[in-house]
Parts: sequence; C-alpha cells; structure tokens
Amino acid sequence: MSGFKEETPEADGNEERRGRRGHRHGRRHKRQGGEERDTTRVQLELPPQAMERLQQLKEKTEAASYAEVIRNALRLYEALIQEAERGAEFQVKEPDGTAVPYRVFL
Repeated sequence: MSGFKEETPEADGNEERRGRRGHRHGRRHKRQGGEERDTTRVQLELPPQAMERLQQLKEKTEAASYAEVIRNALRLYEALIQEAERGAEFQVKEPDGTAVPYRVFL
C-alpha cells in the first residue's frame, strides 16, 4: 500500500507558516543564484516493487534525485490528463512505423 504524509516539525516559532493542525505547509529554500522558492516535504511509503521502479526510473533518466523523478512524472501525468480531457487519443509508434492505440487511462 502506498501512502504519503507531510512531515510535522516540532514547535519552532513558525506558527504563521503552519496549517490548521500545526503542519508546516512549506519551507523557503535558496537556490543557486540566491533565488528563494517554497517547498513542502512529503514522505512516501512505497512497497519494495514500487521503490525498485522508482530507482530504475532515476537511473534510466539520470535524474539527480527521487524528487526529480516524481516532479517529472507529475508534469507528464498532468499533461496527459489535460489532453485526455480535451478528447485526445494516444498512440504508440512501433519501431516498424505502425501506430498502435495506447490506453493511458483504463
């Protein structure tokens, strides 16, 4: 069973950044070049097979982190959903050039 939860830090004086239950919704991090961005830490619980898939995707895509793999997957998933909502149909082009219908959402 997969699941996730936001990490809940101990009291640290940042009440204004907390939600209704005291959960921190974001943190400010400085990126290279001094630019700041908001982030939220998420902890995933994955079964061994899902973790293996995540590791393989990280290696195949040469991603710097699991977070990068997940961010890329979310962007792709979001784009596919938007196209499906517009009525688009998906196809896979086989090595021989044949286009085969591909059902992304069952």
